Amino acid sequence: MANQAFIDAQNLYLGTTQSATPWKIDLARFRVHLEQKYKVTEAYYFLGAFDPEQQNLYNLIQKSGFLLRFREHTPVMSGKKKGNVDTDIVFIIMQKLYAKEKFDKVILVSGDGDYKRMVSFLIEEKRFVKLIVPSRKQMSSLYKTIDSSFIDALDSKDKKTLLRYKKKSK
Repeated sequence: MANQAFIDAQNLYLGTTQSATPWKIDLARFRVHLEQKYKVTEAYYFLGAFDPEQQNLYNLIQKSGFLLRFREHTPVMSGKKKGNVDTDIVFIIMQKLYAKEKFDKVILVSGDGDYKRMVSFLIEEKRFVKLIVPSRKQMSSLYKTIDSSFIDALDSKDKKTLLRYKKKSK
């Protein structure tokens, strides 16, 4: 068995591109990093509503090895609502646990405090590996009560060097 990762895409994007020193993450490298460092076999990438104009982005995400999950919206609301995938991520993780799906532990990529209760529960149940926050400065203060061994940040110099998108030369 192996671990599963759940990525709050909006939190990842905003935490890297709107940090004090903005940067763009290389999703393919990030997926390899999740596999090698955290033994992730399935990585779910949660986005807001599906937008046909973003198909190239969706293709890139899937080509990088992520499983896409979209937030359900009615056609009337799809252009007006933000992503807000928090409840979807919590529900799917809990659903997998309830159904006793065969995986070891959870890795969550987000600094959003809305996940704090679930993270604490998963730690108690010994089903949690790591909270990977895109930016320590933007991480919710709710996580200050979590043992630091459960938290990793992408905004360290080493992680940025490893995971930063670099334009490919021709």
